[in-house]
Amino acid sequence: MAPVRSCVSVKTAVSPVRYRSTRVGAAGLGAPGRLRICSSSVASAADARGDGGCAASSSGRGVVVNGGLGVLGGDGPRIRRRDVVATCSASFDGVRPVPAAAAAVASAVQPAVASSSAFPERAKVVALVAAIMLLCNADRVVMSVAVVPMAAQYGWSSSFVGIVQSSFLWGYVCSSMVGGALADKYGGKKVMAGAAALWSLATILTPWAASRSTTMLLAVRALFGLAEGVAFPTMSTFLPKWFPTQERATAVGISMGGFHLGNVISFLATPIIMSHIGLTGTFAFFASLGYLWLSVWMFNVESDPIDSRTISKSELQFILDGRSGSKVKGSKGPSLRELFSKFEFLAVTIANVVNNWGYFVLLSWMPVYFKTVYNVNLKQAAWFSAIPWAVMAMSGYVAGASADFLIKSGFSIGLVRKIMQSIGFMGPGVSLLCLRFAQTPSVAAVLMTIALSLSSFSQAGYFCNIQVMFPSCPDQ
Repeated sequence: MAPVRSCVSVKTAVSPVRYRSTRVGAAGLGAPGRLRICSSSVASAADARGDGGCAASSSGRGVVVNGGLGVLGGDGPRIRRRDVVATCSASFDGVRPVPAAAAAVASAVQPAVASSSAFPERAKVVALVAAIMLLCNADRVVMSVAVVPMAAQYGWSSSFVGIVQSSFLWGYVCSSMVGGALADKYGGKKVMAGAAALWSLATILTPWAASRSTTMLLAVRALFGLAEGVAFPTMSTFLPKWFPTQERATAVGISMGGFHLGNVISFLATPIIMSHIGLTGTFAFFASLGYLWLSVWMFNVESDPIDSRTISKSELQFILDGRSGSKVKGSKGPSLRELFSKFEFLAVTIANVVNNWGYFVLLSWMPVYFKTVYNVNLKQAAWFSAIPWAVMAMSGYVAGASADFLIKSGFSIGLVRKIMQSIGFMGPGVSLLCLRFAQTPSVAAVLMTIALSLSSFSQAGYFCNIQVMFPSCPDQ
């Protein structure tokens, strides 16, 4: 058998290389005259040796180059003739040793490879998801705070304020049903980007619509909800592609931590911003943050790590080995009849309804509650409203990390999800029942903080179970 070497190709940063999976047979490795790395940096050394470069390893994967087009077996890159650094190391007994020049190149390259893996690609992904979830909720809360001076300005009654607040949900309930399907078809990257662009536009238009007519305002708020309704189902299909099962609850906890942190930032910042630049400027400020995020998202994230141009091979393999229960791209999804025939689907749906019933009531009415019941001013109401959401943001991460720890410790996934969900429902229920006995805004804020903190455990409960309802659909 002809001497065979293992080759590692390290591409330069001249242009991105797209990854594709190609398996090279062992027979192809020994075929004479086909094994060659087209590399301007080591070609002269290879030509001088007369061995035409180096070939693949004992795994049956390697580099086969024909006419300057190379394919790296497994999950390696497809490359064209360009500046490529190739280093070789012996993988079979009797193979010639590594040339000194190639060894020097390898020693120079290794630190760069090690440093690139110090910050995993999925860390960048979850940071951007957390950022857009933060803005998603911050844009909602702007209206929850602004509705108090807007009601005074336009003479709205309490009942009409309720209609304005609920108009957001008119569109939200429609798009949340199809958001996951859109993400499956077009990819989470595009759907999340389109949703952020649309709800940022609706945010800018809100004060303008209020000054025109109540009908226009309700229509714009419904459009706002229509765009934001896509965020959660898109996140639910996006994160499982980037995170293995044993890290999924933590990823959800971080993303939802950003979501709840949006409440804190908006509750505290909106009254201050409003006092300086007015209602219109406040809505425009938060909307501009959405477009700023959009410019970063579009050039740094892919819907699936397989399509990423910057992810390392080891991280990609780690993600693929730990994925489960996600639908294969292009495969046919379950019908509505199949969905409603699943007891698991009904349980998750009911849990979602119950969880969001309490969540949105508190989100929309908390500032109004503190102002009307305890007669505090708008800035004080914002502070009392912000504290519970701040603690919830932290407890969500604690819940996710705890759930992942229990799973890694050997507890079954089903049992862990049930424990988390039980805490997420019973804890807030007891806390809110005690709210009627609160005599001061401070006591009320403490009880709401406990309720929302325990409610965040649902993120490690039913919310993560959405991803494993159809385990028969394997990952790509």
